[in-house]
Amino acid sequence: MISRRDAPQWVKESGRTAVRAVGRLTTELRVRPDFLMVGTQRGGTTSLFRSLAEHPGIVQPNFHKGVHYFDVNYHRGPRWYQGHFPTRAAARRRAAGTTDRPLAFESAGYYMHHPLAPERIARDLPGVKLLVLLRDPVERAFSAHKHELARGFETESSFERALELEESRLAGEVERIRADHRYLSHSHRHHSYVDRGRYADQIERLFALFGRERVLVLFAEDFFAEPEPHYDRIIDFLGLPHWRPARFERHNARPGSPMPEAVRTRLTEHFEPYDTRLAELLGEVPAWRR
Repeated sequence: MISRRDAPQWVKESGRTAVRAVGRLTTELRVRPDFLMVGTQRGGTTSLFRSLAEHPGIVQPNFHKGVHYFDVNYHRGPRWYQGHFPTRAAARRRAAGTTDRPLAFESAGYYMHHPLAPERIARDLPGVKLLVLLRDPVERAFSAHKHELARGFETESSFERALELEESRLAGEVERIRADHRYLSHSHRHHSYVDRGRYADQIERLFALFGRERVLVLFAEDFFAEPEPHYDRIIDFLGLPHWRPARFERHNARPGSPMPEAVRTRLTEHFEPYDTRLAELLGEVPAWRR
């Protein structure tokens, strides 16, 4: 008998399509997200997602860690979105003996950076809490380039050349997204190596929309160096009973050649004023600047 994991891709996709159709028809029975991981891409979110998904009081989407509704699938509507989540009965069964109110979540690293996603989230999910995991923007940019290159979304094998092209690639894209809510910008999503790392602007917008009390910002460097206390901090923020996974693992690391030192120096200098603003916003010096 062939397991679901070993089934051909077309079989998996057919099954997912059928389940999503059922999900749309049973929206009223399904949970809605209580918290979202909104960024940043290549910031360690997959590792944190998996450790949170192990908590018996937390439920995840049925297929992928990120539904990408509020950024690139918003036109599909709320029933489509909610159809991705488990039923309330299934969530309660999972959390039995842990908490009376299990929490649902998803993770999409583009939510924080997308021009429209934060406002959509604030409007559609009143009371939702946000988790933000930030990483050294220099390392994040380099990792993102390797990631996009491996996925086929980047054609420039040279990181330096991709950085040179970024400004022209992104020119006018935010305006196009705002003007046409169905417009999907390939470059804004896949070529924002430096722009995504200007964290202060993005965090400031989240604080304005959701209030500081509903946004928890952590640094990936701190989480990976000592995950236990930071995991506990998240669980306290969510109001869940304390519980820890058996171990914390790191996922999606991409080995490769080192970044040229001249590029590292230039990017470090570029991000300095943004990191200074971020420290002022958070009342804490970012881990990569300590």
